Amino acid sequence: MSVISSWNLTISLNTTISLSWRSSLPSRAIFPRPKKPKTLVVLATALGAKPTVLVAEKIGDAGIQLLKTFANVDCSYNLSPEELCTKISLCDALIVRSGTKVTREVFESAMGRLKVVGRAGVGIDNVDISAATEHGCLVVNAPTANTIAAADHGIALLTAVSRNVAQADASVKAGKWERNKYVGVSLVGKTLAVMGFGKVGSEVARRAKGLGMQVIAHDPYAPADRARAIGVELVSFEEALTTADFISLHMPLTPATSKMFNDETFSRVKKGVRIINVARGGVIDEEALLRALDSGVVAQAALDVFTEEPPPQENKLVRHENVTVTPHLGASTTEAQEGVALEIAEAVVGALRGELAATAVNAPMVPAEVLLELSPYVALTEKLGRLAVQLVAGGSGVKFVKVTYASTRGPDDLDTRLLRAMVTKGLIEPVSSVFVNLVNADFIAKQRGLRLTEERIVLDGSPEKPLEFIQVRIANVESKFVSAISNSGEITVEGRVKDGKPHLTKVGSFGVDVSLEGSIVLCRQSDQPGIIGKVGNIISEENVNVNFMSVGRIAPGKQAVMTIGLDEEPSRDALKKIGEITAVEELVFLKL
Repeated sequence: MSVISSWNLTISLNTTISLSWRSSLPSRAIFPRPKKPKTLVVLATALGAKPTVLVAEKIGDAGIQLLKTFANVDCSYNLSPEELCTKISLCDALIVRSGTKVTREVFESAMGRLKVVGRAGVGIDNVDISAATEHGCLVVNAPTANTIAAADHGIALLTAVSRNVAQADASVKAGKWERNKYVGVSLVGKTLAVMGFGKVGSEVARRAKGLGMQVIAHDPYAPADRARAIGVELVSFEEALTTADFISLHMPLTPATSKMFNDETFSRVKKGVRIINVARGGVIDEEALLRALDSGVVAQAALDVFTEEPPPQENKLVRHENVTVTPHLGASTTEAQEGVALEIAEAVVGALRGELAATAVNAPMVPAEVLLELSPYVALTEKLGRLAVQLVAGGSGVKFVKVTYASTRGPDDLDTRLLRAMVTKGLIEPVSSVFVNLVNADFIAKQRGLRLTEERIVLDGSPEKPLEFIQVRIANVESKFVSAISNSGEITVEGRVKDGKPHLTKVGSFGVDVSLEGSIVLCRQSDQPGIIGKVGNIISEENVNVNFMSVGRIAPGKQAVMTIGLDEEPSRDALKKIGEITAVEELVFLKL
């Protein structure tokens, strides 16, 4: 086994969540109602009300109609930053394209209500991801619907600059006929460097190969097998610059790529290179490109994106004779607009329903098929965390938690990022007012100083299911339920998924078997006849349904732990009566 991660976090347990007895109840016992666990998102501010989605930029009607089946939709375009901040506190979700800046001020103005921001497109540089994460707001995008449109536009600009289409068009419309002035260059046999070999870059490469071009690509994260399948050679940044006749940019705008193409970069390119940018304006230093065009180092440029959009009228780059420009049309086809609208609407609605988003950009990124397989284990890990922290005695502080995953699969075949986040959610929410979800779990954990480690135990057997069991242990704390302390001296709870449902299978050193639904009562008692019947009678008098009951014991006639799963929460009097049964030595009520 190996420990794969650790954080530092301290949880202060100042809120009473569970109740415990030893032998008998104190005369003035108080039975507070524990808080209900929060889901990934809060759907509305009022009971029964629909969530509200603010659409701040125009998207396809198909997406709007889908949103309206689930939420109240407010289409308010061209909002100023101040207007957006004013509106956002009344919204559960926000959908934007590239023109709206979703800043830290927006998230602060939302006052915790905003649960998801949907970016209708691929790039998310107009959204403050760090602020979104800190405020527990999921950010989703639409990474696939406009891929073909963006690639097509890149090829359109590539062919346009090679044959001076824009310049020749303007010349003819001005009454001129300058055939000799606008002699172009052939694409066949020329080298195209695709900078950024993601979805769009890959599609551009496919099309360029069909035009007879030799295609190379630079992307430090691109898999070599995908490049080979297309017939593209992955090369270094330096080789791409020095050998390319055409350079097509398809990287995201990040601190690492900001102004990547600058004076120093242009000094290394092949003289007479032509540059196409349908990615992000900020990856090019526009002043440096202007100088490269004036010197002839760059023969032509075709730009669909700019650092400032729309660019100022006096922008010299836009007006340059050897520059072809379009107003950010990469995704502007009828098909792409409808596809993006549907894709982002589906992602936003799914997030508001509490579903795990495969297109989330600030939560653990897990393929859809893995999400589906891990879904019941996600529920299990959160509930184990909730149970474990409710077993901690009031004055203790949780400083060290270990999560153990037992699986027949190898470490490389088991992605536990979602599970780790949900354990953190389960540990923190019952003992604080903090809202924790998949988005901000890591941030909250680090902020609070919890040291959480994970280990994996590889079991023998057929890897048909991802996990055999999950165990959560809290060290160096006292327990409200002494029997929850295992032989290692830690509060220990263990569970597994049975028939798609999470089950508790161990408390301390006692084996149990109870479905993790509703509420749970744990009793330690002397193993003697009639105890189950007495407890059952008390619960039945409350008209509370028992969904599961399990008894684990050390040996006949010795100590036993009875685990009772309840559909509803019993009254204080009922719990008191159970605690007063002579054979019952300790009792704890836990709310899931």
